[in-house]
Amino acid sequence: MNHEVLGNRRRALEESFFARQNNKLLEQLRSQSAAEELRKQLSEVSGIEDSETLQQMADADIQPETFAAISLIPVVAVAWADGTIDDKERAAILSVAADQGLAESGPAHQLLQDWLTTQPAADLLATWQDYIRAFCETVSAEAKANLESQVMGRAKSIASATGGILGLGNKISASEQNTLDELAAAFAQTE
Repeated sequence: MNHEVLGNRRRALEESFFARQNNKLLEQLRSQSAAEELRKQLSEVSGIEDSETLQQMADADIQPETFAAISLIPVVAVAWADGTIDDKERAAILSVAADQGLAESGPAHQLLQDWLTTQPAADLLATWQDYIRAFCETVSAEAKANLESQVMGRAKSIASATGGILGLGNKISASEQNTLDELAAAFAQTE
């Protein structure tokens, strides 16, 4: 009888052990799946496809909403550089927002709409620059270059949306170029 009781307890111990192991493995699987989904979402909103860059962004706890702010603040700053936003710039910014999957019904889109009618406070750009400097210190040079390429490319496209005479000549105004230089400086100061 002692052997039977001991056998029953051994089976209970094994079942408990394997149940805990299974739960641990299941939790790891869920965590892995969530990380993969985050990288997929970051790729969709950023246009970045490099898996190492996406992993570093995820490791830095950048959420898709965070990336929207990272990339929209520069385009808004460039658009306001001349003191006003014209219809072409507004349309270009809304196109960038749509490309990033910013839901029109969401609070981030409403904030963007507010920024398109009322110039954001100057400290918003300074906060963005501080964030970019800190972020770039935590990622590889390749990840930094990928992010810089995406952010600066979008900002330059907004600066080029209007300007020039009859669509000819330099489409980027001096004030827009100054803002682009400020944006680029945030990336350069991390080298």
